[in-house]
Amino acid sequence: MKERLQALQQEALAKVKEATTLDELQSIRVSYLGKKGPITEVLRGMGKLSPEERPVIGELANKVRETIANQLDEKKQQLEKLALDKKLEAETIDVTLPGRPVAVGGPHLLTHIVEEIEDLFIGMGFEVREGPEVETDYYNFEALNLPKDHPARDMQDSFYVTEELLLRTHTSPVQARTMGEYKGNKSVKMICPGKVYRRDTDDATHSHQFTQVEGLYVDKDVRMSDLKGVLNQFAKQFFGEEREIRLRPSFFPFTEPSVEMDISCKVCHGEGCSVCKGTGWIEILGGGMVHPRVLEMAGYDPKEYSGFAFGMGPERIAMLKYGVDDIRHFYTNDLRFLKQYHKA
Repeated sequence: MKERLQALQQEALAKVKEATTLDELQSIRVSYLGKKGPITEVLRGMGKLSPEERPVIGELANKVRETIANQLDEKKQQLEKLALDKKLEAETIDVTLPGRPVAVGGPHLLTHIVEEIEDLFIGMGFEVREGPEVETDYYNFEALNLPKDHPARDMQDSFYVTEELLLRTHTSPVQARTMGEYKGNKSVKMICPGKVYRRDTDDATHSHQFTQVEGLYVDKDVRMSDLKGVLNQFAKQFFGEEREIRLRPSFFPFTEPSVEMDISCKVCHGEGCSVCKGTGWIEILGGGMVHPRVLEMAGYDPKEYSGFAFGMGPERIAMLKYGVDDIRHFYTNDLRFLKQYHKA
């Protein structure tokens, strides 16, 4: 039996030495050290031995099992190391190769235009105010001299949530809210950029959702000439010092008198071309002196205070400044279009 154990040890160690995979090692472990292996069979036959031989054979059997197990563990570590080295070699990264370029985004063209407008008016002493996009009928219409039966409401076909709530059709409610907040006790000098919504058919020049930037200045002795000076400064800084402006009479319920502002065409310099439809001028925004009724509803005494207001569309300004021919380009998320203005 002693010779049998020694032979099993030599046989197992030889197979361990020749093994090249972890699966082979596992098979050897089960074959020699498992419950049905030859070493276990030898131990089961120890009952036939004399009492003197049993401890000797038992000790030898344990040493044989331990020797085989140690060799299996050592071989396993060697094979695992070889497998890891082979994997690392296959997955080696050449750090000297240039990396893949990472696409860097930039502000949307409309965001850029709005921020540029904000910077310009902040430089003239205006503050930036914001308000809710879901607005009450009162602030969207009534506080701006548009009572429920006013015909001018038809000019702004609206998205109503309830009878008294709607998606705002302009950012003028922010002006009404700000004046109401001040309760007629202090001057107001602000602009309010934001999204507005109207039930309109989307085409090259119209959209059901668009942006506006409106301005308001209320104080004592504010005159139409102040409005003209501010708008002239805006036009020259935004479109170039060579731009000229003109004001034409118009109508808005919340201003009286009301005007439309045109700028001289940058293509033909006022001579007349297809861009300005032969007039030499391009319409850009509307404005006027704040209606006394609007001042009264906000708590201001129109005999003591006066003011002007104006409103412009960043989409139209961007189209004029950069030659964009379709308002839908701003909203279709075509990267080929948007990437042109990342550094604008």
